[in-house]
Amino acid sequence: MSVILVTPPQTEPVTLTEARAHLRIDDTAEDSLIGALIAAARVHVENATRRVLIEQHWKLTLDAWPRSGQIDVPIAPVIAIDAVSLRGVDGVARPLPLAACYVDTASTPARLRLIEPASLPPLAPVNAVAVELTAGYGPSAVSVPQPLREAIMLLVARWYEGRDGLGKTIDAGIPDQVRDLIAPYRQLRVA
Repeated sequence: MSVILVTPPQTEPVTLTEARAHLRIDDTAEDSLIGALIAAARVHVENATRRVLIEQHWKLTLDAWPRSGQIDVPIAPVIAIDAVSLRGVDGVARPLPLAACYVDTASTPARLRLIEPASLPPLAPVNAVAVELTAGYGPSAVSVPQPLREAIMLLVARWYEGRDGLGKTIDAGIPDQVRDLIAPYRQLRVA
């Protein structure tokens, strides 16, 4: 299974204004640095929780539809399954109507199950199934759970304060506060 980010988030879960207030910085001279730290902290929290925070568009590709008839979507939370297409042995991708599937976005992981798995046409040997989806808590920062936003601000502060590298190295670990804030949101790997 390949997982491809098609459209990244259009905003961050924490604004520059919020980060500056958290850092107690009044001027805008370091906005570029702070913006980069916010994006890096978001990515860190997304990787640690195995969840995307702000609405993003993804594409999954599989060589074949699983024999179980079900695709477990490895991205969470899923807002919607937007489209499914099947690439036949002729190399042409054709849409599969979503009505041919049970779509469960309420579960984690989200699931996509064929209603009649035996009805699939012959498929290409590689990348035969493509699933396009929208994932995240929503389109704006207010959609993101506050503990995850707070974890981002704590990481931004830690990285901002330890950026000089002049012998004041901060241990490579993540602060316990951040781990505690994100722990309830962690999605465990499915074997």
